[in-house]
Amino acid sequence: MGTAIIFALVAILALFGFLSALKNKNILGFIFGFGTFAVFGFFSLMTFIKSGFPA
Repeated sequence: MGTAIIFALVAILALFGFLSALKNKNILGFIFGFGTFAVFGFFSLMTFIKSGFPA
C-alpha cells in the first residue's frame, strides 16, 4: 500500500509541475508533466481501487 501512496504523491507533484509549465509556456515541461501525472495517477488510482483504502 505504501507504493500507491508514493505514486499518489508523485502524481500530485507532477500536477504542480504541469501547471507551472503551462503558466511559463514551457511545452516540453507541459508534455512530460502531463504524461507523468497521467501514468502515476492511473497506477495510484487503480491500486487504491483494487487494494482498498488504507485503514
